[in-house]
Amino acid sequence: MSRPSPAVRTVLVTGASQGIGRACVDAFAARGWNVVATMRTPGEHAELARAGEDGRGGAVAVERLDVTDAASIESAFAAAVARFGAVDCVVNNAGYGLTGVFETMGEAQVARQVDTNLLGVLRVCRVAIAHMRPRRRGTIVNVTSMGGRLAFPLYSVYHATKFAVEGFSESLAYELAPLGLRVRIAEPGPVRTAFYGASMDHEAGAGLEEYADYTSRAMLKLNAAGAGGTSAEHVARVIVRAAESRGRRLRWPTDHRARTLIWLARVLPHPVLAALVRRSVA
Repeated sequence: MSRPSPAVRTVLVTGASQGIGRACVDAFAARGWNVVATMRTPGEHAELARAGEDGRGGAVAVERLDVTDAASIESAFAAAVARFGAVDCVVNNAGYGLTGVFETMGEAQVARQVDTNLLGVLRVCRVAIAHMRPRRRGTIVNVTSMGGRLAFPLYSVYHATKFAVEGFSESLAYELAPLGLRVRIAEPGPVRTAFYGASMDHEAGAGLEEYADYTSRAMLKLNAAGAGGTSAEHVARVIVRAAESRGRRLRWPTDHRARTLIWLARVLPHPVLAALVRRSVA
């Protein structure tokens, strides 16, 4: 199989079956990138695959990648290289939200959240770095959340993973810069995706009535924020800009709400910020 012109860049996107990941497939392809759209069940989304337009890039390949399975990550990168010659950018988007009462969360629930949202990012980054380092170029975009910079109730373990990815990414950026590799952090606010629905794992605190009233009221408000959030397409366009940027900017809040709340978390005394958060879910 002939390989594309080296002028055509290639991006590998995890969690590309829906939401932000799916929007990234279209946004990068529209900019002329070749896209490796990865997901756990590629057979269900074969329609994403398409040839490039007039040989100028924009081709989309669909590959299996489960961030909890190291072998599948290696296989997806190997397939990407075989198809397109190299991977110039990785968008670590795969993840989901575990919400609800921490006290009643099972060990397996917590482990699955950490394995997917945190360890999955580390696994993909390790393979991406090994691929990019010899070429001394490449960009890693880790999708966190404004929830990696400030916290809301009933998202404790989710926040733990996103705060961790923020710190990991910031440190990684320092060590990869001398090698010519860039790290970006995309920080969405509420987004209108299945994150607030089918993709969410919710622990309601069964058997502990003390939590019932607060949990029902708070989750109603938090889910309403998602319904009024920005679009996945908007977030994807910001991620493309981050990937294409040649500068040193690390963090990329993707929308006005994320920028505002992250700024407030940075400048307000914590008691004031906490009062605002409590009021928002009352």
